[in-house]
This record gives sequence, C-alpha cells and structure tokens, in this order.
Amino acid sequence: MFTLSQETKDDWWEVEALYDLCFAPGREALSSYRLRDGIPPVPELCLLARDTDNTVGGAIRFWPVRVGDHQALLLGPVAVHPTHQGEGLGRVLISESLPLAQKLGWARVLLVGDAPYYGKFGFEKLEGVVMPPPTNPDRVLGRALADGAWEQVRGDVRAITDPAE
Repeated sequence: MFTLSQETKDDWWEVEALYDLCFAPGREALSSYRLRDGIPPVPELCLLARDTDNTVGGAIRFWPVRVGDHQALLLGPVAVHPTHQGEGLGRVLISESLPLAQKLGWARVLLVGDAPYYGKFGFEKLEGVVMPPPTNPDRVLGRALADGAWEQVRGDVRAITDPAE
C-alpha cells in the first residue's frame, strides 16, 4: 500500500537519495540533466509514493522545456526503490501524473527511455525532435496530451530559463 503526494522541499533529499540508489553514478552527466540545471521542476507534477513505513518507494518529476517554438514537459526521472520494483509503482506514478499534466494545460510530454516500456503509456518515437547529444534519437519518445500536440513539432529540445517563456 502506497500513499501518493506532491513532493515538497522537505522531501528533496529523500528523493535525491532514491535517484542515486536507482541510477548509475554520474546520472547527472546525462544530456537530459543539462535541461534541468538551475531550472525548478513543475512542482504540481512531482509526485512521490510513500509506503506504510513512510519511506519513499517511488518518485517522478517533470521539467518545462521547449521544442522549437513549443512548450513541452520532460518526464524524468522516474524511479522505484529496488525493494518495490515489480509492484507496478512506476506505472502508478506515470498513470497518475499524465492526466494531472493534461488538467494543468500541458499539451505534450517527452522523455528519453525504452520504447517497449513507455509505449504502454502511449509514448512513441519522436521524429525531428533533437535532444542534446549524446542522446540516442531512437530513445526520444513523446506523448500528446491534446489531439495533434506533436504534429509539426520539430527542433532542438532546450531548457526554459525564463518562466514567462
């Protein structure tokens, strides 16, 4: 049994420890992290799951980015503590956060990940959307939260440094 809640500033260190545990050393050297440097995540979409012992069992974050002239969300990282992997917690975090993003008015989401896993959530390979190198273009996936949201959207993915952008 898990309780989902919005991540707060007090949860930050616990969530970072989970990410450190779940991902390889040097995770912050990945190109997707260049899009997050100095940029706050979208707080309403940063969710965590606590187990009955009040331990963080999973977490998901989203970041604002721009693809060409269009705003989008960058999903990730999403992580599940090794003791809870295989229990469907990652699915719950993704399934709960995407409708919330849609409700907040976001039209499109992208991520860098495995198509067989994320395809279950409606993500497909994006053509013409370029993540900073050295990202494998076959792993750049997107999902429209509004009809046609990815149609004609092409270009480099870059950080949104100005919240008014």
